[in-house]
Amino acid sequence: MSPVVQLIFKIACSLQQATLIFAGDAMMHQGQIDAARQPDGTYAYTPCFDAIAPQVRAADLAVVNLETPVSPPPYAGYPCFNAPAAYLDALAHAGFDLFLTANNHTLDRRDRGLRATLDSLDARGLAHIGTYRNAEHRRQAIPSIHTVNGFRIGFLNYTYGTNGITLRSDAVVDYIDPQKIRADIAATRAAGAEIICAAMHWGNEYQLLPNPTQRNLADSLRSWGADLIIGAHPHVIQPMEMRADTTGRKTLVVYSLGNLISNMRTRDTRGGALATVTLRRDTLGRARVDTAAYTLTFTLPPGAGRRSYTLVHPDSCPDPRWQPHAKAFAATARDIFRRHNRSVPEKN
Repeated sequence: MSPVVQLIFKIACSLQQATLIFAGDAMMHQGQIDAARQPDGTYAYTPCFDAIAPQVRAADLAVVNLETPVSPPPYAGYPCFNAPAAYLDALAHAGFDLFLTANNHTLDRRDRGLRATLDSLDARGLAHIGTYRNAEHRRQAIPSIHTVNGFRIGFLNYTYGTNGITLRSDAVVDYIDPQKIRADIAATRAAGAEIICAAMHWGNEYQLLPNPTQRNLADSLRSWGADLIIGAHPHVIQPMEMRADTTGRKTLVVYSLGNLISNMRTRDTRGGALATVTLRRDTLGRARVDTAAYTLTFTLPPGAGRRSYTLVHPDSCPDPRWQPHAKAFAATARDIFRRHNRSVPEKN
């Protein structure tokens, strides 16, 4: 390769990039259902996400944890969730492309609800990963590789459990099983994935720091080849770490993004974080995780003329009654990130 061609190749590599956004738990409590119900019996969730939609849509791929079945009525909140299909429409309208379905509430409506959720996603042409109609469906779905601006990204999704509810048919939930995960990562890499994302439903609820099991599994995932390790389940934020090895390869570990939206009411559960990740190529053309940053979000309940639960930035909460709550959430989250994040700053 001539020096001129080498230079052109290096410039082309430096210009190629892709931006990903990851969101935390998209919950569906009874208060959210009641607020979204319209006089004609339909449900409207689009206003919930208006404030974050521009940022989500600007990403080349946006990923969200769908922590509720979406199946026929009756609809219900905690402890056994079930959301109207309009919820998917609103999340898709906001810009989310890939839905994670392996979580502890995925069997809240048993196997039938699992399959109905997949049907609702498929009817809308929405990509999903984590649960499957049967073993053959999983065999066809995995490896799941998405080409994003020329980057081939493999996605995997696993949960620690399903609240003690067990499968009663041949449906499949991807539970955390180290041997299976290691094999899935290897198969995804062999199928051509340049970047591998392992989305993990793990950890202790309401704990602002990861437990030893999360830390140890993150270390294993990294050693097995995961480049992005994105966590959910605690319903509060947990630290983010950009790790680099001696070759310069980076791995992003996000232990928990907290709640994207919910009706949870304690200080730390009222919000969450969006993680923005940039991928680039090095001078040899190899895909690499380059940078990551976070943006805080806060769930503003209905009131003062608002019918919907609404996502806002905690620093610009428009309702004076909720400004102290938004400020308190942001203060704790920023303190955790300031003390424990590694090379993952707040997005300007």
